[in-house]
Amino acid sequence: MTYLWKLFISVFLNCLSVYLLIELVQEITYTGDKFVVFVLAGVILALLNSFVKPILKLFSFPIVFLTAGLFLIVINAFILALLVRFMEIVDFRDAILVFPNIGSYVIGAVVLGAVNWASNLFFNSK
Repeated sequence: MTYLWKLFISVFLNCLSVYLLIELVQEITYTGDKFVVFVLAGVILALLNSFVKPILKLFSFPIVFLTAGLFLIVINAFILALLVRFMEIVDFRDAILVFPNIGSYVIGAVVLGAVNWASNLFFNSK
């Protein structure tokens, strides 16, 4: 599978995960056009998962090992916080995600982790 195809599927799955987050957690809201919010969030999440998340995993490996992987929820919550911050900075057609409290970040991190796990199963299967 080519790199461009994997990137497209990753963006699509991240768009789907943002949609699931908004549907599952009533506190998570967005402003702007629905399509723009989902696509922008999917692209930013794909970039964060490709470049920032591996670095965070590398530096936090001892903590992840000691907590039997539960610290990955904290990493995913941090990635979601970065997503919200980048969407505020970019301000593309007023597309903004709003996570009002830490609980919504934790639930979002679990959903994001499940989607990433499913995409890794899809990409790593031969």
